[in-house]
Amino acid sequence: MADSKIVPVILAGGSGTRLWPISRDSLPKQFLPLSTSGATLYQDTLQRVAQSDLFAAPIIVTHEEFRFFAQRQARDIGVEPTVMLEPVRRDSAPALLAATLLAQKLHGEEATLLVLAADHVIGDIARFHEACRKALATATLGHIVTFGITPTEPRTSYGYIRRGAALNGGTAALVEAFAEKPNAQTARDYIEAGYLWNSGNFLFPAHVMMEEAEAFEPEIVEAVRRAVAGSTSDLGFCRLGAAFHAAPSLSIDYAVLERTSRAAVVEGSFPWSDVGSWNALREIGEPDEAGNVTRGPVRAVDATNSYIHSEGPLVAAVGIEGLSVVATGDAVLIMPSERSEEVKHLVASLKAERRNEATEHPRMHRPWGSYETINLGGRFRVKKIIVGPGERLSLQRHHHRSEHWVVVHGTAEVTVDEKVFMVQENESTYIPLGAVHRLTNPGRIPLELIEVQVGSYLGEDDIVRLDDVYNRVEPVAPVAVS
Repeated sequence: MADSKIVPVILAGGSGTRLWPISRDSLPKQFLPLSTSGATLYQDTLQRVAQSDLFAAPIIVTHEEFRFFAQRQARDIGVEPTVMLEPVRRDSAPALLAATLLAQKLHGEEATLLVLAADHVIGDIARFHEACRKALATATLGHIVTFGITPTEPRTSYGYIRRGAALNGGTAALVEAFAEKPNAQTARDYIEAGYLWNSGNFLFPAHVMMEEAEAFEPEIVEAVRRAVAGSTSDLGFCRLGAAFHAAPSLSIDYAVLERTSRAAVVEGSFPWSDVGSWNALREIGEPDEAGNVTRGPVRAVDATNSYIHSEGPLVAAVGIEGLSVVATGDAVLIMPSERSEEVKHLVASLKAERRNEATEHPRMHRPWGSYETINLGGRFRVKKIIVGPGERLSLQRHHHRSEHWVVVHGTAEVTVDEKVFMVQENESTYIPLGAVHRLTNPGRIPLELIEVQVGSYLGEDDIVRLDDVYNRVEPVAPVAVS
């Protein structure tokens, strides 16, 4: 028998390149504190479905690279989700269908799912829950229900929904058509005709979604069924089987929603944003009297209607209007706010040039903590490394570099070949080229150290893992430092 509660499925595998340079492949926007709540967008989404009388425990779908962000950020707010890992990105249809099959295993064949993007902002939780209840009533009639948002203006950055015949006493309607992102005039026409914004979030009975997917995309369903059947448990994560690679890459919109006759829409009158651009962040922020939204160390003089965001350095702006200015430790973005949709093209060009700034943050996060490059020369690299209490790096060796470690805070347990010893604050040790070594924090406070690498090659792929508590040991050299 199916669980009577709605099963939230949160899709958290996106890269969020339109919010570069803050959001990058190594740490995308859903895991960053970009809303006014102070929590990350992903945590806000989890909190949105934490009402125990309405929702079951959530299922998170994310990529291997983000598994520890998804797990730890959920636990930080007292949520214990099921985290499903995609072995490879295949767009939203395979991910969502895999989560649907898992929900049926956990909650019964007749389970009802609520699919949410992990990086959206919703401003009125009570009205959102009201819309969920209306959608649930319509879904029980055999519909896949999408949430259409009451437009506040003609936006060209959103898709639209045209409503058809009323359903369920007028609380919902059939979807007559989905419309792609329009030009400015068409967007105005849509608003006048009563179209809704397409939020990309929806609710449905699991068996209905699977029936429609079988009808339209049997190849995806077959690959996903085999991937779920071949899934394994790894440190509490549900890791999909290798068959997932065979699933064609396709969005759920193209795979099912735009082809099914069972699509319905419930209007959501709650404030909503997909946080898809820097201009969108300015709109959901709290402007000052001059219309500026600022975050971090910022000083604005005679500036109006601008968004200024700093991740560290002081940003001073004089006499600007309608600009977005975003600064990190290694990149600065400046542009007219109305052109913020073009950032994705900029990032694509940076990736084509293989610039690290396109994909990697100055501070790189790992399951055990983080590291940050402080200085880089021809034959040396200086890093600041932070290891969380009780955490440990992999047992490893390098082919091309030696390392010097200086502890500046906390206590380190160091393994070098057959020796295991402690290194206290203001003490140092040396790791010779080729030595098998490991770093552990045995204490209850973060361990901080400065690492100086010296060698002929300092790439992050000069590592051979021999043992790892996070199950990252591979038969060939991994691509990331640990």
